Formats: sequence, structure tokens, C-alpha cells
Amino acid sequence: MGTETLAISSGRMFRYAFGSLLLLAGTALLVAHGLEWLNLEPRILRALQGGAICALGTALGAVPVLVIRRMPVALSDTLLGFGAGVMLAATAFSLIVPGIAAAETLGLSPWGASGLISFGIMLGAFGLYLVDRKVSGASPEMLVGTPDNPVIPPRIWLFVFAIIAHNIPEGMAVGVSAGGGMPDADSLAMGIALQDVPEGLVIALVLAGAGMSRVKAFLIGAASGLVEPVFAVLCAWLVSLAEVLLPLGLALAAGAMLLVVTHEVIPESRRNGHEKLASLGLCIGFCLMMVMDTALG
Repeated sequence: MGTETLAISSGRMFRYAFGSLLLLAGTALLVAHGLEWLNLEPRILRALQGGAICALGTALGAVPVLVIRRMPVALSDTLLGFGAGVMLAATAFSLIVPGIAAAETLGLSPWGASGLISFGIMLGAFGLYLVDRKVSGASPEMLVGTPDNPVIPPRIWLFVFAIIAHNIPEGMAVGVSAGGGMPDADSLAMGIALQDVPEGLVIALVLAGAGMSRVKAFLIGAASGLVEPVFAVLCAWLVSLAEVLLPLGLALAAGAMLLVVTHEVIPESRRNGHEKLASLGLCIGFCLMMVMDTALG
């Protein structure tokens, strides 16, 4: 009877997963057609489309939690390393290099352009550092909701909120690139969507492993990427207001992403003793994003 019950439960979970994939695919098609009806300014529309692709990548990553409860730690660390590599390459080839070029087109010398981008990188990194400190210093009561029923430990919520906060600079990067009319904006969005897949999976698996129902964990994991289209549109609109904001916006996004990768993603990928696998994943992710930026962009 126990085996029979397990088989029924497994079949139900597979149906949930398949149904969720169909729902995501249908939603993506509906959103794609809906965006055409909005008749937005082309750069704003491009930013919204890029942010939506990133959000879809996060949602797709959360789907496997409906079938599996735990993922091998070695695979998780490899995927985190892969995401770090993608973000590092995106920072270099989609944000910093185009940012310097955009600054030079404004009439700045190479020294001046590099100085402006360096200032923006440090400002973006410091800004996200302050946000990260605020999230990490939040009281447990704020994160658990009801102190009498602490279903999910506060540290789990802190981890989830930290990943959601880290999606903000990714949305910024997509928005600034699209708003500035950068030629590699589409490849940047695809690269970020790729590294968002393991992020969505990690959030959903962590919540499910802490005792949350798989369906609820999937919904939270899928929704965690919705901040990206919001900030993509916001930053695209800001950049479209003044051309001088383009290089600074690219630098701010680059600094925020650099801090995310070096302060959170890389240390987390090496925490469980799988440094070689994490480093291999990082190299693969870096090369893949570099090819997407330079050869396909």
C-alpha cells in the first residue's frame, strides 16, 4: 500500500510539473502578444521583453521542485558557479566595455571614461552593500510573519530575500542596455535568464526542504524573478531621459552585479567543499556568456 501511495503521489507531482510548464509557456505567449498591444516606446518595450525573459527563466528553474525535493549538493554548487561565470562575463562584456564606449561618445577622454565607469562601479557596489546589510540585519519577526508559528526558519527567509534583492541589479542591467539602445541587450537578457534558472530552483528547493509545500515553494520561486521586469522598465525609462545616464547606469549595474558575484554567489558555491566543480562551472558560464555577447550579440 505504501508503494502504491508513493506511485500515486509521484504521478501527481509529475502532472503538476508538466501542467506548470504548459502554464508558463501559455503565459509567455500571452504576455508576448499583450506587449504588442501596449504600443510602448521601442526601447521601453525591449526592456520589458528582456525583463520578462529573465523572470521566465527564474520560473522555469522553480518547476523541478514539484518533482524532486532535494538536488545533489555537487550539482547545486556547479550551477551556482555557472551562474557566477555568466554574471561575470555579462558584467565585463555587456556593461563595463559598452559603458566605457558610451562615455567616450559623450566626449570624455579614455582616462575620463574609465574614471566615470570606475566611480559608477564603486557606487553601485556600495549601494547594494547597504541594501544587503539592511536585509541581513532584519529582525526574525519581520521575516517569519507569525512568531507563534515559525514554519520556516528566519535564516531561510533571509537567503530567499537576498536572492530576490540580487535580481534587482540584473533587471537594472537589462533595462539600461535596452534603454540605451545597446546592440547586445538581447544577448544580455538571455544570459541573465540562463543564470536565473538555477536561482529559481535553489529558492524553491530551499523552501521545500525547510518544510513548505512543493506547490507553494514553486510559486514563491517563480515569483522571485518578477522584480527584474519592473526594474528593467524603470531603468530603461531613466536612461531614455538623458543620454549621460547611459554610461553611469551601466557602471552602477556592473558594480552591483560584481558585488553579488564576489560577496554571495562564489562563496556560496564553494561552501560545501566542491571548489573544483564550482570553478569549472564558472569557467563554462563565463565562456558561454562571452560567446553570446561577442559572437551572437
